[in-house]
Amino acid sequence: MVTIEVGGRQIALLPQKAALLPDTHTLLVADAHIGKAVSFRALGVPVPRGTTSDTLQRLSQLVERHAVRRIVFLGDLLHSARSHAAATLATVARWRERHAALELLLVRGNHDDRAGDPPASLRIEGVDEPYLDGGLALCHHPQVHDTAYVLAGHVHPCVSLGGRAHDRLRLPCFHFGTRCGVLPAFGSFTGMHALERVPGDRAFVIVDDELRELPP
Repeated sequence: MVTIEVGGRQIALLPQKAALLPDTHTLLVADAHIGKAVSFRALGVPVPRGTTSDTLQRLSQLVERHAVRRIVFLGDLLHSARSHAAATLATVARWRERHAALELLLVRGNHDDRAGDPPASLRIEGVDEPYLDGGLALCHHPQVHDTAYVLAGHVHPCVSLGGRAHDRLRLPCFHFGTRCGVLPAFGSFTGMHALERVPGDRAFVIVDDELRELPP
């Protein structure tokens, strides 16, 4: 992991595409998009199965490895209303039962607005952005806050490396500006968007389960 300071807080960047606030044992996860595959299949689009189980398994590994007490989802936990399919919610319910002591908070994103809040039985508190947390403004959409440093998701940031368009390699990254940082998408079935850096920005790219900071 790589530890940096933003908003007066230490934040550990994890190569598993999440971030940790060590002082409160809080895991930050952006854009899980649970149920995205089933949403696509309902529309007749052939996509891989098992993406929800994979996403939740990786989440469990981080919870256990880092003694996490709370998870804050930075928006787009569920992909759409079709994510409420019985089999998908049963998978999430089994995961929740396994981690019954965890505090779960969802900062609602644009997909959550369409999907609706998760079932009450999952005990996931939903709040609107920004959610202020000790010098940080936890959001879904990247933005600027008057008094806090913003941590957000939404854009699924990546770095595009290489020459010609068809030869470029796209790698997920953490992107930090002077007043807002963006986490990579955590979900197993998500796209990516290359962000332009301006002077003063920092980008940490994920390569082979390692984090590497790109030169300015």
